[in-house]
Amino acid sequence: MPLLDTVVGSLDVHASLTALTSLTADASSTADPAGLLPARQQMALSLGWHIILACFGVAFPTIILAMHWRGVYREDADAMRLARRWSKVSAVLFAIGAVSGTVLSFEMGLLWPGLMGTFGDVLGLPFAFEGLAFFLEAIFIGLYLYGWDRMKPKVHLLMLVPMAITGVVGTFCVLAVNAWMNEPTGFDIVDGEVTNIQPWAAFFNDRVWLQFGHMWVATFMVAGFCIAAVYAVGMLKGRRDRHHRLGFIVPFVFASVAAISQPVVGHFLGAELAEIQPSKLAAMELATTSESPSPMTLGGYVNSDGEKVGAIEIPYLGSIIAMESLSEPVPSLDEFAEEDLPPVNLTHWSFQIMIGLGMLLMGLALIFWFARWRKWDLLDADRATSRWFLRIMAFSGIAAIAAMETGWITTEVGRQPWIVYGVMRTPEAAGDNSGLWWLYWITVVVYTLMTIGAIVVLRSMAKRWRRGDESLPSPYGPELETGSATDAAQEPAR
Repeated sequence: MPLLDTVVGSLDVHASLTALTSLTADASSTADPAGLLPARQQMALSLGWHIILACFGVAFPTIILAMHWRGVYREDADAMRLARRWSKVSAVLFAIGAVSGTVLSFEMGLLWPGLMGTFGDVLGLPFAFEGLAFFLEAIFIGLYLYGWDRMKPKVHLLMLVPMAITGVVGTFCVLAVNAWMNEPTGFDIVDGEVTNIQPWAAFFNDRVWLQFGHMWVATFMVAGFCIAAVYAVGMLKGRRDRHHRLGFIVPFVFASVAAISQPVVGHFLGAELAEIQPSKLAAMELATTSESPSPMTLGGYVNSDGEKVGAIEIPYLGSIIAMESLSEPVPSLDEFAEEDLPPVNLTHWSFQIMIGLGMLLMGLALIFWFARWRKWDLLDADRATSRWFLRIMAFSGIAAIAAMETGWITTEVGRQPWIVYGVMRTPEAAGDNSGLWWLYWITVVVYTLMTIGAIVVLRSMAKRWRRGDESLPSPYGPELETGSATDAAQEPAR
């Protein structure tokens, strides 16, 4: 699926996630172009919606690969059945993602002409590779879907490898653009003109590796917890067979590893903020004044007088976590001009929600594996403790999505008022076309219809599978007739 690919590809003006609350601290000025607010709203909607599909495009092929491998090499009939079903689900998500990704491909230049007109030559290389990765991914997902019962089992299994690799490559390309927007490099500005362009330096900028790692891990949290949540609901409804337990365990393994490792990756990524984006760090930590050592601030907000209200402060932890020091102060909001600050309260709360949900998901993973080590079966829906665990797990997918979305809000809103940090302000990148509001409302209608369509199709598939109908039509290619010669090649692995 074009995942973060086609998707976000063109869009890393993820700066739009900013608009997720119609928030625009720097967008309130009467001097702002007419196209600024609709462009923000449009990008927030497009990116916030598509990035969920992007996560499945990155992580789902690897999860299916693990399940399919189990089916082939362990001759596990339940695993093979799950891999087959999941392949059809991935096809539906890929098709929808292709639509939303195509929309995003046109939005970059339409919504942000100032950005692309000025820096198009700098950003062209990662966008080109991202497009290539998407097309290769589409080719191999087609081969994988069409290959059921037509290829030898082990050859068919290998089709998932390039699917997984191209998804990762496409995501890296997209994150390279966003990382560049947070720490621009690879060009000089002489007399107002962009010169001495170094595309490879811009592509492999210093921030891309950690930012990519953070997002890559997040994709497995979203996909893993969402899939596990589906089977948790099934077990709560009495479907307690091995099929459902296996459908829960395999994606939950990926989600667990991601949830436990994500705080480590996020810490290393955040440790650079004091140097490259101190105003963002000040907003995240709600540090209104310089304190040595700085406390960690939980909750609270900054009022119209610039005062911190309703916050809980834990001494020392701000310096220890944010600055990796016992005494070094966190950058404070009063060190920056008001026009250079991001929307403080939104940045702070989105960061806190991301951290809170991330810790909750990590806790779920640790509880499950600790219980498993102690021989306690938390998937036994007959036990009260297990039912509570499954009820919480039923909402884990939503929590993972919310954690990812608030993480992106923190990143993009916290970069404001810059679309290219320290170089170009967001209003400078927007056009003066107020007619963009029509595009926004059309997109709202289209995405609403696609959401409803996806839910209807996936629910219909699930109902037919529960009735025992395994041979649902594939979105690509005709179905193989029952009893064909190649059907026998897969039989031992079923």
